[in-house]
Amino acid sequence: MFEVRLALGIEYDGTEWSGWQSQPSRNTVQDHLEDSIGRFSLEKIKVICAGRTDAGVHAKEQVAHFDTNLNRERHSWLRGINSFLPPSINVKWVRSVPPDFHARFSAKSRKYSYSILNQKVRSSLNRSFTTWIAVPLDHNRISDAAKLLLGVHDFSAFRSSECQAKSAVRKIININVEKINSIIRIEIEANAFLHHMVRNIVGCFFEIGRGEKSVAWIREVIDSRDRSICAKTFPPEGLCLEKIDYGDLLNAN
Repeated sequence: MFEVRLALGIEYDGTEWSGWQSQPSRNTVQDHLEDSIGRFSLEKIKVICAGRTDAGVHAKEQVAHFDTNLNRERHSWLRGINSFLPPSINVKWVRSVPPDFHARFSAKSRKYSYSILNQKVRSSLNRSFTTWIAVPLDHNRISDAAKLLLGVHDFSAFRSSECQAKSAVRKIININVEKINSIIRIEIEANAFLHHMVRNIVGCFFEIGRGEKSVAWIREVIDSRDRSICAKTFPPEGLCLEKIDYGDLLNAN
């Protein structure tokens, strides 16, 4: 029987959705994507993603894969799936991948961004994609603290109580902090992330940026491996899954 594995690049505005993972409410990105693929292919489809995102979190390029017996051109899949999706979810590309490709386990790294609107007055236009902080933050102090997170560490202090990962050891490959007008944008790339890891890191950056904690305090948090030492979890709306890196696995397809 003919069967092919397809990978999808998906972007979504997570504001109105209860996260990625399927739930009984059916109000998730995964539920809508599977329904849309099923309506186009007339098959019962299960998709597997690179990394599940929480309610309110966005994605510029989430990656998922699924298997199908339907033989169609990639552009046909693209148009067909998108025709059944709501406006806030969109498939950007479709590619044929080898049978052993796995959206989660084949990934070499993930990149997230977190955007803070740092000004006295809130913004109606930016409210869905930034977290508004009225207290002035020093982005240079945040940048200095970010450098202390680079490399391999035990990030137990930054994981949520609901995190199911067997190990809290992760490698942060790159962190970049920049301020463009009133927006502080933090970009973090790692081999993998723990549940709420980025939002808890940003919570620590908030304390450092406003001068409540020293730059070196971030090392104390890491060394403690204690969630109670870490700062509060920042809101989801500023968080966006930017990109999944698969090396050359997707380039030739």
